[in-house]
Amino acid sequence: MNKIKIFGATIITIAAAVVATSCNDKRSTGWQYAPNMYEHIAPEYDQKNSNFKDGKTAQLPPPGTVPVGFTRFDYPNTRAGYDLASTEVTNPLLNNRGTYAEGKLLFEHFCSPCHGLTGQGDGTVVQHGYPAPPSYSKGTSSRGGAMKDLTDGKIYHTITYGVNAMGSYASQLSPEERWKVVMYVHHLQTL
Repeated sequence: MNKIKIFGATIITIAAAVVATSCNDKRSTGWQYAPNMYEHIAPEYDQKNSNFKDGKTAQLPPPGTVPVGFTRFDYPNTRAGYDLASTEVTNPLLNNRGTYAEGKLLFEHFCSPCHGLTGQGDGTVVQHGYPAPPSYSKGTSSRGGAMKDLTDGKIYHTITYGVNAMGSYASQLSPEERWKVVMYVHHLQTL
């Protein structure tokens, strides 16, 4: 019985010590498994940094660098850029069933609300009072010429920058997806 009393007293003493020491500092979060995840050593972008001559952490990238996954389109959002893209830019994708099907799906999701499923400018937004875009097969471009004669470069430029009431779709469609839509728009020009 003596052993049981000693064992019980030891357990109670340890439990009391744990309770007493755990409640001392209310701000303590306890042990950290990986403190570098909470207290990082890298300087913030807006902090001073003695590693660089100008003392700034945020540095400009070296000239000519391109972000990962970025595709350059060096034609400005001007009429001259539009005309130059018309003569110099062609669709780099192969015209096959898979690419065509993906272009059709992208067109239906992003373009058909305004242009309609068949590209005739009869989308659902027109039914709500917005101006109708021109038909791909019968309409006239606001920049001149028939819509059925639009080239790869003109369509890609328009998707990238937008024109008139149509905004840019560069943030919604990747460059590859824009080329797929261009491919499908060429199909709609023949309807």
